[in-house]
Amino acid sequence: MILLSFDIEEFDMPFEYGKSIPFEEQLSISTTGTLSILKVLKDAGVKATFYTTANYAQHRPEIVMQIINEGHELASHGYYHSDFKPEHLLLSKQKLEEISGVQVTGYRMARMMPVDEREIEKAGYVYNSSINPTWLPGRYNNFSKPRTWFYHHNVLQLPSSVSPVVRFPLFWLSFHNLPMALLKMLSASTHRKDGYLNLYFHPWEFTDLNQPERFGFPGYVVRNSGDPFIKRLADFISWGLKKGYSFGKTGDFVTMVRKIGKSPA
Repeated sequence: MILLSFDIEEFDMPFEYGKSIPFEEQLSISTTGTLSILKVLKDAGVKATFYTTANYAQHRPEIVMQIINEGHELASHGYYHSDFKPEHLLLSKQKLEEISGVQVTGYRMARMMPVDEREIEKAGYVYNSSINPTWLPGRYNNFSKPRTWFYHHNVLQLPSSVSPVVRFPLFWLSFHNLPMALLKMLSASTHRKDGYLNLYFHPWEFTDLNQPERFGFPGYVVRNSGDPFIKRLADFISWGLKKGYSFGKTGDFVTMVRKIGKSPA
């Protein structure tokens, strides 16, 4: 199974590069990208999971309902994208459930930062997908963490997919910068080893990020953003379907592996 997931948030990434952007524009850019993603998924006939901040959901409830009505899963990405308190774990879950009318069982911490699993369990989440089990300078050093799903404090942990042995990350930046042929080769070898892929993206990647005065992003972030990234996602899904892979919601995968009970890690 291939698990596609998208982190819907107020688009605050320009702040990391010394730029400011009005809140309404943050919402607008994330919404534009989300609508592009939903179209690609609908055209391909596949389902995915949308990790959403409560802050975004409160301001764009119609997008949350479109996600639900088109058969996708809603999970929590915290209350705010750039502010975290332990109480936000429960509050974001409650707010998303209030807006959507569906149960929220999954969580992903903003920027894949560490989070106390005891607090995750206390808030009532079944699974947490907040680990990138690789090393990225200045961001992650998670070589000691398992590559594949495992349990911690009774919460199922679902790390982002990395290749076997060298742990090359198969995440959003890889999809911007690697040739698609290489990405497909790495994805196939990882799927063969692990039996699944857990891939994550952001809606703003599906908009034109090559605006240095506005966003200040480096070339490795803006490369293949906007329409080229929409085409890359559609091409990857088409390739996966032709290979016989199934695409599904993370919650459904978690339900399946919980029945197995024992971690493969």
